[in-house]
Amino acid sequence: MDMRQVAELRAELAGFVADVFASVPRKDQQAKGDCYLRGLMLDGRRTSIQPMAERLPDGSEQNLQQFVNQSPWGPVPVQRRIVERIVPLISPDAWAIDDVSVPKDGRMSVGVARQYCGALGKRANCQVAVSVHAVSDTASCPLQWRLFLPEEWVQDTERRRVTHVPEQVGHREKWRLALDAMDELAGWGFTPPVVVADAGYGTSTPFRLALEERHLSYVLALTGKEVAHPETAEPHRPAYGGLGPPTLPRCRTRSQSMAHLAAQAPVSHFTEVTWREGGRGPMTSRFAVLRVRPAGKQALRAAQEAGGGHYPWDGTLPLRTLLLEWPADQPASTGYWISNLPAATPVEDLVRWAKMRRRIEHDYRELKHGLGLDHFEGRSWPGRHHHVTLVTAAHAFLTEHRLAPKAHTPDSPSTRSSTPSKAS
Repeated sequence: MDMRQVAELRAELAGFVADVFASVPRKDQQAKGDCYLRGLMLDGRRTSIQPMAERLPDGSEQNLQQFVNQSPWGPVPVQRRIVERIVPLISPDAWAIDDVSVPKDGRMSVGVARQYCGALGKRANCQVAVSVHAVSDTASCPLQWRLFLPEEWVQDTERRRVTHVPEQVGHREKWRLALDAMDELAGWGFTPPVVVADAGYGTSTPFRLALEERHLSYVLALTGKEVAHPETAEPHRPAYGGLGPPTLPRCRTRSQSMAHLAAQAPVSHFTEVTWREGGRGPMTSRFAVLRVRPAGKQALRAAQEAGGGHYPWDGTLPLRTLLLEWPADQPASTGYWISNLPAATPVEDLVRWAKMRRRIEHDYRELKHGLGLDHFEGRSWPGRHHHVTLVTAAHAFLTEHRLAPKAHTPDSPSTRSSTPSKAS
């Protein structure tokens, strides 16, 4: 946006800030939040604090630095109010989980380590954060973020002290961070219609089981290398020989990769499905649905526990839905997704959810290239979380403006009752 466009939205933004930042008690701090959001939305090569302050007529680099890096305002109430406003407006069809990386120089930025950097497509020095987004066919917005803290940071007391990492924060796998984020959202009264994610999460059996324990539906990508038995596989318990512990039941045939099971599906099982309009026309491909019994050590262990334990278990593995994509111009299947939705779920719905995860690529482009998610030059835990919250607020404001520029949002149970709830 240029200065004129931002000025035209000034009154609307002021109402948004008054509502979303109602938990920040000082009016001067709310004014700095308003200033920071305008700086993020203004056109410019970089949206770090110094160039933002230079572009704004009321910008003060010192004030903005203090607001983001030293001010003690809590980001969580702000994040909650954003969620309370944006989720009803988007009416999401799914929540999408992904992680985003930000290349960094040096070793003193919080959470930085040499790890896989998606932004560069290789291992590099970077920060990584897990995000949860509300997505529909027409809109999306991040709801939660969790900074990934590599294992090398757990015992590095010097870096933790300098960057102000809270004592209780340690290393957690990315799929656990995603669950933490969804658990916090559930505590605010929000649960996903369906969870969608790429193979980085779909291949994690503990993640899928944790979603099932929370009674959440999912459509998660796989690589095709994961193993399973066909739907017809039945366990066999060999006769007990009278010596030693009882023989455990097992399938007579070995498990196979998902790709191998897909190759056995007849062409007649595949249906042509169009899931959206693309820039060059309808997005169409061929899809089929199979029922499989996921195998592997973790799946077997979980089935045993659900079946009453090691020996009482009858050997039955639970059925799951496998969605396959086989483009007409390809020699074999190219896409695999696993779901705990019923077998009767229409293939069109499964395809729509499977493809909906790509919607958050729009979020990342706007967050990184338009709103400066990766332009923050601070190094501390509080500063980074403040910046991410402000970037999310700017994204939510623009999303609200695009979807319903004059719509009023519902009153918030998490902010003061005297605070007016409005978007314009």
